[in-house]
Amino acid sequence: MSPADLRFTSLVIAIVVTLIGVLAFARAIQVLYTRVASGGPQPGRLRPVGKRLWMTIKTVLSHREFKGRPVMRVAHWFVMLSFPILAVTLKSGFGKLAYPGYAQGDLEHFVPWEWLTEFIAWASLLGIIWLIVFRQISGHGSKEEAAGETRVGRHDKPASRFLGSTRWQAYFVEFVIFGVVFAVLGLRALSYAAGVEGVTDEAGRIVTDPAVATLWHFPTTAWLGSLLAGMSDTAILNSITILSLLKVVISMAWLTVVGVQTTMGVAWHRFLALVNIYTRREVDGSKTLGAASPMLINGVPFTSEEQLEELDDDAVLGVGTIADTTWKQRLDLMTCTECGRCQELCPAWNTGKPLSPKLLVMQLRDHAAAVEQMAALGEDAIEKDEDGNVFVSSNVPNTAHSGDLLGALIASKNTGEAGVALTPEPLIGNVVAEEVLWDCTMCGACVEQCPVDIEHIDHVLGLRRHQVLMESAFPRELQRPFRSMETKANPYNQSPRKRLDWAKNLDFDVPVIGEDVQDAAEVDWVFWVGCAGAYDDKAKKTTQAIAELLHRADVKYAVLGNAETCTGDPARRSGNELLFQMLAEQAIETLNEANVKKIVVSCAHCFNTIANEYPELGGHFEVVHHTQLLNRLVREGALKPVAPEDLAGGRKVTYHDPCYLGRHNKVYEPPRELLGADQGLQILEMPRSHDTAMCCGAGGAKAWMEETVGTRISQARVDEAASTGAEVIATACPFCSQMLGSTPVPSGSEKQIEIQDVAQLMLDAVKRGDSDGDSE
Repeated sequence: MSPADLRFTSLVIAIVVTLIGVLAFARAIQVLYTRVASGGPQPGRLRPVGKRLWMTIKTVLSHREFKGRPVMRVAHWFVMLSFPILAVTLKSGFGKLAYPGYAQGDLEHFVPWEWLTEFIAWASLLGIIWLIVFRQISGHGSKEEAAGETRVGRHDKPASRFLGSTRWQAYFVEFVIFGVVFAVLGLRALSYAAGVEGVTDEAGRIVTDPAVATLWHFPTTAWLGSLLAGMSDTAILNSITILSLLKVVISMAWLTVVGVQTTMGVAWHRFLALVNIYTRREVDGSKTLGAASPMLINGVPFTSEEQLEELDDDAVLGVGTIADTTWKQRLDLMTCTECGRCQELCPAWNTGKPLSPKLLVMQLRDHAAAVEQMAALGEDAIEKDEDGNVFVSSNVPNTAHSGDLLGALIASKNTGEAGVALTPEPLIGNVVAEEVLWDCTMCGACVEQCPVDIEHIDHVLGLRRHQVLMESAFPRELQRPFRSMETKANPYNQSPRKRLDWAKNLDFDVPVIGEDVQDAAEVDWVFWVGCAGAYDDKAKKTTQAIAELLHRADVKYAVLGNAETCTGDPARRSGNELLFQMLAEQAIETLNEANVKKIVVSCAHCFNTIANEYPELGGHFEVVHHTQLLNRLVREGALKPVAPEDLAGGRKVTYHDPCYLGRHNKVYEPPRELLGADQGLQILEMPRSHDTAMCCGAGGAKAWMEETVGTRISQARVDEAASTGAEVIATACPFCSQMLGSTPVPSGSEKQIEIQDVAQLMLDAVKRGDSDGDSE
């Protein structure tokens, strides 16, 4: 076949595949838009436009979501950048099918553009090779394997983060990128060779001007082109045609496949991630951590029990079916790239439990697509058997890798003229297993790690809210704390009159607002003790230590005493939003009546709730964690830790980051600085610390639920602490102390690790000064 005939045939093929690809892609855009737009309202996610656009640009170009992964960050950045830049060269590919010397005007031989194109091409080639190698090294696995027994009890050697991801889709995307980059570099090399050899087409037109066939115009492909310069003119012309066609076919194949596979997040995230990042909750670009998003009812945040009176009888609380999700939640589902970084750090998944944030999102995503598909088919999607039972037709095709579509909709039989009505099925028990829902500790590791800003916690919380408020379906262990919070304003079923029992044996008086001082205006700080700090025996020691340290530092403080109530965190995180609203309103009213302005809190959960969730309910206070205030007092000299006489060795201590202090509120250094002020301690870091720290297992109201599957999360954390050689695990939250203290012996060891709050350790250091004074 002559070069001209080959070009003509190739051009026809290119036109056909382009039409198919563009039509498929255009259809997919319409499908995705409809799927997302059909979700409920999500206010406040589109404006202010300018700030959100700038935040999106900074986030994408900086690739800051890849922190701690420098090689991956660079590799993915170049692959990302190659998409828009090398897409411009697609026009050149089409042009060369008509004329091998086609050039995009002055741009084709504009030196900066040539250098940029070649640099990005080589960089993205190396980047995609690294990503392919990384995926192979990390291993893979199917969804069936992910649901099996391969992970149970393997918290020390967790399965690959790609376990459960759709393998062929990842390989396809990697092949496309590799193929396009190969074609771009190949065409550059052939253009150089054509210029060196003075190749002309059958019409006598020069393919490449010999004047530009220099290292200046081909900085990184001239060497490759020189290897091809010995080819015949026909071979060079045909090679240009074949590579141009390959470039077009691969590109259009990508458009066609992703157009058909609208659940192919590994491809669609190239576009949807930009939108999802733009519409994140926080305009400053921070993750959706800290405050839980309010429950939306018809797009209006539920912030008061009074709103219940205005609700329609058919109002839905929480997320019961896919129809109850907002457009932002649907956008979340469609954006997931299945990278598994959420799965990699999930404490539930890594201790052998069914929950994987990645698989949860994938299940909801595929279900949303299936529901949409079957709803579009209408009555054609159902059949009736001889007994009149209604079921989903076997002729309905499956979507992506969602498995069986027979559970996509419940077909409810109507005998009237309306025929058969299809309604979305309940998610829990059909799409999401009940144990998956209640395995979540809401530690925020998934949200923190997600590179495309999926808000996993909001999805779990929406499902929990519906189960608790609409179905009254929740773990039976929660019945007692729910009832206790409702009747006694604490989850421990203790009398409010016992809230000050922790202060009975102290050598000093603890001022109480309303008894010893009129209101908070007479003190600098109000010490919010919290339910755990008041009732849990281990936490009481921390409370006493904080009170004594404040007393020694001559800090003017007071407590609310019996007037203090639960902040409502266990209620909110378990989905009992109505109970949370009741407790929050009660606490805010108490604080406001006491004229409270500044609060120091010992519990990380109370800290998060008062600081981040009360403002939306009208409670505005300055809130600090006790480690922050104590660290400030040490720096100012109000507290003076004293070094032990024998500094040799020192007690080996490792600090456990509480999720609701560290990851949710970015308080990492004050506790460490406080520990570092004690010269008698040798500080050791666990492999997972700071923003990658593992949960203790108490969050999401899990402190009141039993773990019956896999390894206890607290056990996995204690084992990790033991691996550092530490004698003491320092904590900064009573729930962490409670959970880690219940499993203080590492697996396979008889030696117990001591669990102490940072305040207790600081008090020990300060008290050494008392001993020195006595000896003098």
